Amino acid sequence: MRTSWVASRRGQENVSQMYFARRELITEEMAFVAKRENLPASLVMEEVARGRMIIPANINHLNLEPMAIGIASRCKVNANIGASPNASDVKEELKKLNLAVKYGADTVMDLSTGGVNLDDVRMAIIDASPVPIGTVPVYQALESVHGSIEKLSEDDFLHIIEKHCKQGVDYQTIHAGLLIEHLPKVKGRITGIVSRGGGILAQWMLYHHKQNPLFTRFDDICEIFKRYDCSFSLGDSLRPGCLHDASDEAQLAELKTLGELTKRAWNHDVQVMVEGPGHVPMDQIEFNVKKEMEECFEAPFYVLGPLVTDIAPGYDHITSAIGAAMAGWHGTAMLCYVTPKEHLGLPNPDDVREGLIAYKIAAHAADIARHRSGARDRDDELSKARYAFDWNKQFELSLDPDRARQYHDETLPADIYKQAEFCSMCGPKHCPMQTKITDKDLEDLEIVLSSKDEMKVQSNS
Repeated sequence: MRTSWVASRRGQENVSQMYFARRELITEEMAFVAKRENLPASLVMEEVARGRMIIPANINHLNLEPMAIGIASRCKVNANIGASPNASDVKEELKKLNLAVKYGADTVMDLSTGGVNLDDVRMAIIDASPVPIGTVPVYQALESVHGSIEKLSEDDFLHIIEKHCKQGVDYQTIHAGLLIEHLPKVKGRITGIVSRGGGILAQWMLYHHKQNPLFTRFDDICEIFKRYDCSFSLGDSLRPGCLHDASDEAQLAELKTLGELTKRAWNHDVQVMVEGPGHVPMDQIEFNVKKEMEECFEAPFYVLGPLVTDIAPGYDHITSAIGAAMAGWHGTAMLCYVTPKEHLGLPNPDDVREGLIAYKIAAHAADIARHRSGARDRDDELSKARYAFDWNKQFELSLDPDRARQYHDETLPADIYKQAEFCSMCGPKHCPMQTKITDKDLEDLEIVLSSKDEMKVQSNS
């Protein structure tokens, strides 16, 4: 679809959506997004120009169906996939990708760290994906020197970053906000640094006694990004890994730096979103969202969870979906899903499904709470189908039609029960929705009650 769109842009010094938006040019991607979001194309252009919305759309990702991340658009959900040295292969990752897309992932991040040819896996995912693909290039940078921090150079980082751009990656997590002076602030935390990318950069700085190369070479990265229209996802290396560490000095110091980097990227007309926590008590979520908006000039906020309790391993898709719904309500633009395997192991396809559905619920709830136009239409349609006992329509409108049908059919599998005015919860005689109260019933009731009131008045007089 995008082959003809990007043909005239190739070879230009800057092909970013922000570059065109700031010159009041509505690209085909902006027009496409406007239709998907039911927004005026002019508003999409203005939001992209302002930096409050991004359209991650690398010019080399030709099968991409453009989407938007920003406060003016629907709350989005990202799904993480990726192979590790201990598990998975290309086929397994493509299976996860297809499931993620099937169940509504708006973007997918390939977080592969090893065990496979990283370039092959990434290219297979990009070639198969209609949604934007994100990566964390420092993983491959470290893998390229066989895990040897002492051999990892500044140029190695930039080489991998440009490789990902050339391959068609739409956004990259760049951990440029972690500075060497931030490291002492981690003292006193229970879980220290929990970001894999942040941990790699911290090790690099501690070994070389030099400033973070992603920070010192940030303008060079911007020069690379703008040639491909790759967007920044500014990584939060110091995000809290437990409730105890939430909203601490380390996290907020990095956030301030991320705000400065946002401005620097915008000076190059490069699109930016900012990553956020993590593990956060419910009463601190609004503060975290508002603080990011303040420090980062309303650049779209992209949060992992947040998890609102630390005591439910195996159920962290639930603990985090609670926080995600609240974060979306307060203005977070994209939610990164958490699977039941979080903290325990590499998720399999079933875990991807469970995590994604939990987050689609959270994002949808946030859209309803923010009174987005049309957000509740599907809910109302399903409710009408439920009241009419239209079971097939209920399944069709569900976020997970397969699961809804499966649960119904476990006790009432025969086709005849698809027309039944009951389910196995109440049975045929006790469903309250069988009590159909008509307008005429209410009119008759009003007449009776009115006559009784008149009789009462007469008797009292």
